[in-house]
Amino acid sequence: MTFLSILCALLIEQLKPLRADNLIYAEIKSFAMRMEGWFNAGDASNGRMGWVLVILLLVGPTALISWLLYHYQLVFIAFAWNVLIVYLTLGFRHYSHYFSSIQAALSAGDDAGARALLSEWVRVDTVGMEASEVARIAVEKSLVTTHRNVFGVFFWFLIVGPAGAVMYRVSEYLARAWNEPDHMRNEAFGQFAARAFYWIDWLPVRLTAVAFAVVGNFEDAIYAWRNFAHRWNDEARGIILSAGGGAMGVRLGTPNENASKVLPPDAATVDSTYSEVDVMPGEEPNARALQSTVGLVWRALLLWMLLLLLLSGAVGLANIGQAA
Repeated sequence: MTFLSILCALLIEQLKPLRADNLIYAEIKSFAMRMEGWFNAGDASNGRMGWVLVILLLVGPTALISWLLYHYQLVFIAFAWNVLIVYLTLGFRHYSHYFSSIQAALSAGDDAGARALLSEWVRVDTVGMEASEVARIAVEKSLVTTHRNVFGVFFWFLIVGPAGAVMYRVSEYLARAWNEPDHMRNEAFGQFAARAFYWIDWLPVRLTAVAFAVVGNFEDAIYAWRNFAHRWNDEARGIILSAGGGAMGVRLGTPNENASKVLPPDAATVDSTYSEVDVMPGEEPNARALQSTVGLVWRALLLWMLLLLLLSGAVGLANIGQAA
């Protein structure tokens, strides 16, 4: 049922994508803002209490409904419930129109149009930005968004069911909403939300990186992951972008993250681990890199679906064997 639920949700989303500004998401965002207003007294313990309460109020009912449907063996309704939750928590096509439009603009040489689209998408100042920088940011945004809106949801739905998918997406949103806005940065209130999502996402982010390596250039992906992931301030982001960039042969990250190591005067006698060239492998991002990103994401998605199908088949055979 897990495989069919995800497959149906993906097919429905391809036909009827859920807008990123839909009413359900808006209500959850409003609820999270109210909780922050009620609990934020400048203390980390208040942030922990607020996070737990939000998770319980949103994940608890989801888990209860799932349990009741399975307990009373309402199989068809349970299947429909699974599809609905996966559809609501997936975001495979939330921002695909931005990515596709930026790709088309860069391919047509319309750098100004690509900069305007990127600015609207990621809310950054793109004035005077070169085409390679536009392509880099678009690729990075796509890889990270795909992981958090698709592969992370798959993992927790597989492990826990609908409640797991809701927990993952809500915890990811709280980690951003209670830490990234200007008025929340460096506040103790959001520390627990960020740390909780770090551990919730610890295994999924590595599985996504492995998937990118398997369906791309495995050797370069692993090399970039091992040697460059730590250069990002956000560990999870570093793993996704270094492995994804290596898999595609595209150099991602800012100049600081890709800069060559500077040899100290006595490096030859003091530390043999320094190298004259220590730059992430790959070419500078361009319009072709966006097309490579599309291919990488789809191949990784097919790999996840194939593994899920095999796992579902094995579980089904095991259940048949026990019944016999």
